[in-house]
Amino acid sequence: MATLKEKTAKGLFWGVLNSGTMQVLNLVFGIFFGRLLSPADYGIVGMIAIFTALASNLQDSGFSAALVNRKNLRHDDCNAVWWFSMTVSILAYVILFFSAPLIATYFRQPVLTPLSRFVFLALPLSAASIAHGALLTRRLAVKEKTVVSCTALLVSGIVGICLAWKGYAYWSLAWQQVIYNLVTLLGRCLYIRWRPTLPVRLSPIREMFPFSCKLLVTNILTTLNGQLLTVVFGRLFTPHAVGNYTQAGKWNNMASGLVTGTVAQVALPVLSQLSDNDERQGRAFRKMLRFTAFLAFPAMFGLAIVAHEFIVIALTEKWQESVPLLQILCVGGAFLPFYNLYQNLFLSRGQSDIYMWCNLAQLAVQLLLVICCARYGVTVMVAAFAAMTVLFLLPWQFLARRSIRLRFRNVAKDTLPFLLTALLTMAVTYILTRGISNLCLSLLAKVIVAAVIYTATLYLLGAHILKECFQYLFRRK
Repeated sequence: MATLKEKTAKGLFWGVLNSGTMQVLNLVFGIFFGRLLSPADYGIVGMIAIFTALASNLQDSGFSAALVNRKNLRHDDCNAVWWFSMTVSILAYVILFFSAPLIATYFRQPVLTPLSRFVFLALPLSAASIAHGALLTRRLAVKEKTVVSCTALLVSGIVGICLAWKGYAYWSLAWQQVIYNLVTLLGRCLYIRWRPTLPVRLSPIREMFPFSCKLLVTNILTTLNGQLLTVVFGRLFTPHAVGNYTQAGKWNNMASGLVTGTVAQVALPVLSQLSDNDERQGRAFRKMLRFTAFLAFPAMFGLAIVAHEFIVIALTEKWQESVPLLQILCVGGAFLPFYNLYQNLFLSRGQSDIYMWCNLAQLAVQLLLVICCARYGVTVMVAAFAAMTVLFLLPWQFLARRSIRLRFRNVAKDTLPFLLTALLTMAVTYILTRGISNLCLSLLAKVIVAAVIYTATLYLLGAHILKECFQYLFRRK
């Protein structure tokens, strides 16, 4: 039987493959959509994203993480969660269906009434696969999750692009969302043979509720944190401006999501299995910190220095206004994957209250920033949010020190070498390539030069995480 270390290594490998494949597909589809659609099309769909996200939080209610974290999982546990999620999703859809005219009125966009009613159909589809997704995560079935997610993205992306090509504008993005959730449901049911049954025992819901309710509040706060600017921009600015911010945010989230998704698929189940041993859990957490820093800093800072070339080449000059927004977001995006690690650390220890209060405090700070910066426009607000993203990691680290005695100097020792190496790499890359006027050559040169300098520097410094990656890849061959 494979050891936990072997399962973790395998999970990280498939996590990289999953996240990498997903981001490549997102890159390809994003380029096609960006060329076929206008900033206003993206802006209109982006305006209703917060409602779908909040409803998804409610139908999950933290029970998927509770299933993963449960010591002795039974059929009744999964069954109760499935029926709960479906009930909440149907109620949420009915409420949102009748609230669609109010949403359209708030954003001053009448087209949002029929559009939102269709997009919200994704809610019951996603609810039906929540328990199956938790079972896949619990079993560290990252390979199966990779196949399902990539297939869903491929099918939904092809359908969406065909509709965009035919002139369906923002409706193509709506269809993509619905089909993605449908294919995900079918794929998870194919790999997980578990099925809901009647009658339903609700006692598992009551048992898991003290843990999950804090996650519910936290997930809602996290959604508000992530969507707050879109809601404010949608009210204050035109769909064109919202679309530029949405486009920049999409590429930023895609890049940071590559790292987050790689580690997140193994973080919670691995840390949960080590929750009864602070020392072992601390060592595992620090290793995940190093791996995250190893990937996050070069990926995000690299995207920042090629933002202009990438946006103009891939999406044409109509999206040029999103370039400075993307560059600013990349600074904060480099630190986003660390939030996921800290959150999973506290969840693995059953400390969902810490998870909740930290996110509540973060939302309060963001609301204060909105009030203070709204008059200065989009760019200043985005810059303030990026700075807050970096600084707000300090409270998480303070609480981690109290929980598992994780010292700040150890965290700095694990992450600063990669941060400084990435900054130095991008500075040298910029100097060496600034004389190239051709956009395609500039993009290619920056990517190659940065990759070579970063890898060579870490190799010369004897970075253990780089050697482990090479050894693991070599063994697989």
